Amino acid sequence: MSTAIPGIATPGKVIAVHLNYPSRAAQRGRTPTQPSYFLKPSSSLAASGSTLERPAGTELLAFEGEIALVIGEPARRVSPDEGWRHVAAVTAANDFGLYDLRAADKGSNVRSKGGDGFTPLGPRLIDAASVDPARLRVRTWVDGELVQHDTSDALLFPFGRLVADLSQLMTLERGDVILTGTPAGSSVVAPGAVVEVEVDAPDAAGAPSSGRLVTTITDGTAPFGDFGSRPEVDDRQRIEAWGDAEAAGLATTSTDAAETAFELTDELRALLSSVGTATLSVQLRKRGYTDVFLEGVHANRPGARVVGRARTLRFIPFRPDLFARRGGGYNAQKVAFDTVGPGDVLVIDARGERGTGTVGDVLALRAQVRGAAGIVTDGGTRDFDVVAAMDIPTFSQGPHPSVLGRRHVPWEVDVAISCGGAAVEPGDVIVGDGDGVIVIPPALAWEVAREAAVQEAEDEWVATQVAAGASVDGLFPMNAEWRARYEATLRPGQGPAAR
Repeated sequence: MSTAIPGIATPGKVIAVHLNYPSRAAQRGRTPTQPSYFLKPSSSLAASGSTLERPAGTELLAFEGEIALVIGEPARRVSPDEGWRHVAAVTAANDFGLYDLRAADKGSNVRSKGGDGFTPLGPRLIDAASVDPARLRVRTWVDGELVQHDTSDALLFPFGRLVADLSQLMTLERGDVILTGTPAGSSVVAPGAVVEVEVDAPDAAGAPSSGRLVTTITDGTAPFGDFGSRPEVDDRQRIEAWGDAEAAGLATTSTDAAETAFELTDELRALLSSVGTATLSVQLRKRGYTDVFLEGVHANRPGARVVGRARTLRFIPFRPDLFARRGGGYNAQKVAFDTVGPGDVLVIDARGERGTGTVGDVLALRAQVRGAAGIVTDGGTRDFDVVAAMDIPTFSQGPHPSVLGRRHVPWEVDVAISCGGAAVEPGDVIVGDGDGVIVIPPALAWEVAREAAVQEAEDEWVATQVAAGASVDGLFPMNAEWRARYEATLRPGQGPAAR
């Protein structure tokens, strides 16, 4: 591939980032606090229109559409704010990997990602000076179907930070390439598949594009010899290569047991109670969770807060025959309020229909007596003033005097539901305050709570500076100078890294 940079034919270094997109980190179940890297040989480079062999005897060749940075001016010990200025161009890349050889590499990715043709680049370069680094888009198609689509505005580690970090220990030279990570959607491709990747800047003048980087997968015929590690796979590798257990043809994953074992301890409950839902939403967004707020749901009593694990109740639309069968007697609604446990939050799926009550004074009192942490519904509340005055926190779309049978049939309990447009499973962590209600997957609860506490401590310090007359320019968010001043105020062992 020609880089279109005079005097540079082949990059001296190709450096790849392990995880950088929140959507991919969420898929992997881990979010790094700092970037980590691996090297790919220049012999792995290929041009658009090339073919790539899936080696004989292997099954897990996976694509990863990425944004590639091409270094212009050499970079050595530059700051994150200066890093982008050392990027001459961006283009499309495909960081192919062979999961069958990951065990042999023991983390180095030398063979699993270093094969001939495993790093297609191009076909065209986009001038870095003409685009906003936070407004780039990467898309991948397999056989014409869009399978990856993400943007650079929410990266865990922005481009300038990557350049700065790498330049602390090595000189990034003219023509070097940095692969900046792949979003969710990476999966396995078989011989015959055509994979296309495009990077563009749709909001920039002229909407510059790399064009589509095209790679056709073929079937290798040369077997591996008996003088080195041979390909091997297991179910864990299959799940990671395909993206999830279902795509890999496996019914369950090892994470099921881990989620079952999760406990909302008093310590975690207190930590979540100390931070706002707005801050928690920022941390979840960084990890790819953007639809976790229960839209339209607000506290019935100003100042109310709730933290607990979800129990769920689902209503379906009213129909006379269905209500006759399921609406009377000891129905699902009564079961839910009669069995909610201490520390639980009863979350009700009313389909956003606020034109009738979904909880009233008697049922709210029953939940309070049973020790429930709260009640959340995306419908209405009957006996509103009485319910709002109770000790148990309640959240809804507001008051409505009508009874249940006007719009709803109580249908089932303890199933996955939609509440306020957000998916809620039994056992999810529910947090609510004056801004609304948010749902947190249990596997992320500790991580998100800790990072939110760090963020709020920083935001509180920023607010004191603004109150003292400081401009928000460079302060919110903090640039390198302000961050250094902030960290200098922290006692040893009390800084963000320690938290």
